[in-house]
Amino acid sequence: MSDIPFTLDQLRILKAIAAEGSFKRAADTLYVSQPAVSLQVQNLEKQLNVPLFDRGGRKAQLTEAGHLLLSYGEKIITLCQETCRAIEDLQNLQGGTLIVGASQTTGTYLLPRMIGHFRHKYPEVTVQLQVHSTRRTSWGVANGQVDLAIIGGEVPAELQETLQIIPYADDELALILPVSHPLSKVEMIQKEDLYRLKFITLDSQSTIRKVIDKVLSRCDIDTKRLKVEMELNSIEAIKNAVQSGLGAAFVSITAIEKELQMNVLHVAPIKDVEVRRTLSVILNPNRYRSKAAEAFVREILPEFSTYPEYLAQAELIQNPSAHPIHTEISTNGNGI
Repeated sequence: MSDIPFTLDQLRILKAIAAEGSFKRAADTLYVSQPAVSLQVQNLEKQLNVPLFDRGGRKAQLTEAGHLLLSYGEKIITLCQETCRAIEDLQNLQGGTLIVGASQTTGTYLLPRMIGHFRHKYPEVTVQLQVHSTRRTSWGVANGQVDLAIIGGEVPAELQETLQIIPYADDELALILPVSHPLSKVEMIQKEDLYRLKFITLDSQSTIRKVIDKVLSRCDIDTKRLKVEMELNSIEAIKNAVQSGLGAAFVSITAIEKELQMNVLHVAPIKDVEVRRTLSVILNPNRYRSKAAEAFVREILPEFSTYPEYLAQAELIQNPSAHPIHTEISTNGNGI
C-alpha cells in the first residue's frame, strides 16, 4: 500500500455515491459517465485491498470500511476547501466564496436581503445560501462546511460548547387571518376566539410549531383544543391557504411584509398573548474564517440586528482570537 492510496477525485466519488445511493445518480451529479465512476471505485478498492460497497442489493450500500473512509474523506475534502478559500483570500475580497446557512424562515425571507447588501459591496465574491433544519445547519457550521448561520432553533446540545451562539434579533410569530374573516374587523381578539378558528400549520414535528405551542401554553391556552384543519410543508403554502380563506395560521412577521402592504392578509393581535422567538448567529471559532465571512459579520449583520445583546457581543464575533473560544449565551430553545 502506498503512502496515500486514494485521490481527492476518488473521495468525491465515494461521497457522491453514498449521498445518492447509486453509481448512476452519482455519475450524473458529477457530470461523468457511470463506467468512469465504477472504474474509479474498482481502482480504489484495489489500492486499499478492501471492498467499499456491498453489491448484493439494488442500492449502493457502504461496507464498514466504506463508512470509515467516507468519514475521513469528508474531513479531508472540507479541509481542502478551507485551504483553497484561504488562498483566495490573498486577493483581498476580489474573489472567493462565502457560505451562509439558515433555517427555513430566515433563509427564505431574511438572508436574501442581507446577501443582496453584501453582493452590492463585494460583487466579486460568490455567495452560497444553504437552507436546512437548525440541526443540519449547526453541524454544517461545526464541520466547517458553512461559514456562519442565522437560525431560530436550538443548537444541538453536543455542539453548544463548540459553537459561538449569539442572540441576534427578535422574530414575532403573528396570527394571520383572511381579510374577509369576521375577526379581522376586531381590534383585539380574545384567547377563547382561538378555539373557534381553523388552523393551518407546518407538520407536528416542526420546531416553529413546537415554539408556538410552548408560548401559547405559557399563556394558559390549551393547544390541544386548537383545531388543525391542515398541515402544509412550506410557509408560502400556508400564506396562500390563509389568503384563500381556508383558515388561520401563525407565521413570522418577516414572511408577510408584502402581503400586509398589499392588504391581502390581516394580523390579529391577541389580548395578553405575544408569540416571539430569538434568532441567533452561530459561528465556529475553531475554524478558519475567510475575509468574506469577516466582512459579512462586520458590515452586514449589524445592519439587521434588533437585539441589544448582539451589538454588545459584536467585538467578540469580529475578533474571536482575542476572546475565549466559547460564549455562554443560550437561544432559549426557540424554534426553527
